[in-house]
Amino acid sequence: MTSILLLEKDEIARILDRLASQILERHAQCGDVMLVGIQRRGADLARRLARLVENRLSRPVPLGILDINLYRDDWTSLEGKPHIGRSSIPGSVDDSVIILVDDVLFSGRTVRAALEALMDYGRPRAVELLVLIDRGHRELPIHADYVGRAVNTGRHEHVDVLLEERDGEDAVRLTSGEPGQPLAQP
Repeated sequence: MTSILLLEKDEIARILDRLASQILERHAQCGDVMLVGIQRRGADLARRLARLVENRLSRPVPLGILDINLYRDDWTSLEGKPHIGRSSIPGSVDDSVIILVDDVLFSGRTVRAALEALMDYGRPRAVELLVLIDRGHRELPIHADYVGRAVNTGRHEHVDVLLEERDGEDAVRLTSGEPGQPLAQP
């Protein structure tokens, strides 16, 4: 396997700053906006985005964390035991604009599960999607409203997002496997 560095720490910081600006351009004072990060790295990115937006607004922005493991469609047997994490949604999502945050958009199945999980909390006015990396290969009709970087990938490649909070460093790497052997996305 080979690995190529796509983004390093400073580039990730610049992208997150740009994405925070785009949120503010679209939603001005973010009065009805709630950022909701998809566990795990999406939650880490949402925390960073919330700090950036809060610094510009000089006030807090609601921040939620969503665990989607019970909503995934790839648990096909009783042998697989998903790790169930915590969701934390700070208040009602009814009539809010929810900005779902994730690290990588691939098939769209994670986002489908997140939408289903989110609906258990109420009915948002709108849901927008923000991703650090959009790598293509959609299996569902899902697109991101905010994209940090679009990366053309093969199905046999894997995008690894490493974040300081979880991995001890900030980096995005593209890893190539053997053609014809798709690598599973976490």
